[in-house]
Amino acid sequence: MKNLSAPVKGLIFSLLAMGFAFAIYFLFLAKPNYYLVDNPTPETYYFKINNGEEKILSAGQYLKVDLNKGKNSVKVFDQNKQMLYDSTFTVNKLRGLLNITHKDYYINNQYYGYGLNKDSLMATKPGIQIDKKQYLGDVKKVNKLYSEDFYYNLDEDYDRVIKNVAKVESRSKIFRKQDFINYYKNYYKF
Repeated sequence: MKNLSAPVKGLIFSLLAMGFAFAIYFLFLAKPNYYLVDNPTPETYYFKINNGEEKILSAGQYLKVDLNKGKNSVKVFDQNKQMLYDSTFTVNKLRGLLNITHKDYYINNQYYGYGLNKDSLMATKPGIQIDKKQYLGDVKKVNKLYSEDFYYNLDEDYDRVIKNVAKVESRSKIFRKQDFINYYKNYYKF
């Protein structure tokens, strides 16, 4: 190392710093992309994606699955292995939720930013009514077979760190019905 010139030492140091930064990113900050199949019901379901192997989804369970961009198919069976339906859906994004039970899910937008008054932002949004109770905010209900209009999946939490404090931005997360109600009660103290 003593025989190296200053520019070569600087290059080596820069490459090590860059390698360290990439390691930090991929170990702690990178967000993996994947697809989930969810079952929020007390029943057991069997399903096949793209005529692949049969998978079991027990009560309250979710599984990571491989989906192809473009057209995909799913066959869903009840606990007695009687076919419930055979359907197709289109995948456009790198993450999504396959709702084989057609239950209600809620996509909520949470706002970030410096000096943000989240209560006033929520009051300007139409909100949603769940079980005859009004919930304020930027929330929408989905119950279709496949959804991909969100940033955080069921098994992920919102960021705890604000990354860009110069402007107001939002991130969306998909919730099961009861998980959304619990999140709302804990996060928004009205």
